[in-house]
Amino acid sequence: MNVSFATSAYAPVVLGFFGLGTGYLIYGPQELFGFPRRDRSVDRASGVWGIWLPGFCQFVTGIYLFLALTLFESLKDPVLYTAAFAFTAYGIHWFALGWNRYQGNDVRPTGLMAIAFTIISVLGIVVFFSAGAWPVGLLFVGLTGVYVSEFAASFQIGARRSASGAGGAQGPTESVGGEAGSRAGVNPGERLLGLFHVVTGLWLMYLMFATTLNISLHYSLPGG
Repeated sequence: MNVSFATSAYAPVVLGFFGLGTGYLIYGPQELFGFPRRDRSVDRASGVWGIWLPGFCQFVTGIYLFLALTLFESLKDPVLYTAAFAFTAYGIHWFALGWNRYQGNDVRPTGLMAIAFTIISVLGIVVFFSAGAWPVGLLFVGLTGVYVSEFAASFQIGARRSASGAGGAQGPTESVGGEAGSRAGVNPGERLLGLFHVVTGLWLMYLMFATTLNISLHYSLPGG
């Protein structure tokens, strides 16, 4: 028996936008402004949020898109294949990021991870700008900035250590957003990471807002 599904115009990308944007708006202020001040309690709380909001929301969105495109064929736009890939990959990596922060693990592997995710982000720039979806292409510009600064923050490139700073890149200093070394002095990569998190997080909230209004109320805002 063959089961067919009607083509749908309702790709659930807003869930992925919202989840990632929430994560960025939790992590960004810590990196950029030092608020709330990092300690084990704050790290454990933000680790849980990292797993469930940017992690689970993006993972669900990505898997749904893959199934709708391939198994059920209820979505037809080939550009959504890139969205499915990105949401799934970003969601899975946030499971690891959130867990690492919760545990207070070494951040240096996070810096190496950022190399691969910079490549995915550049791929998103190429695909979405080429498809004329410049608002989503702009999102991937922000994501590229996030992962380039993530690499710098995780390895404390250009960081200035205070006389009392110790521990370097290990311990509970950070495992998720590359804020390693924030207790050991000034880490410019961390500040840049926080800036990209905040700005990109706000853009994600705009994409969530505009896409929801476009679908629900037939607005014509530039969006996802």
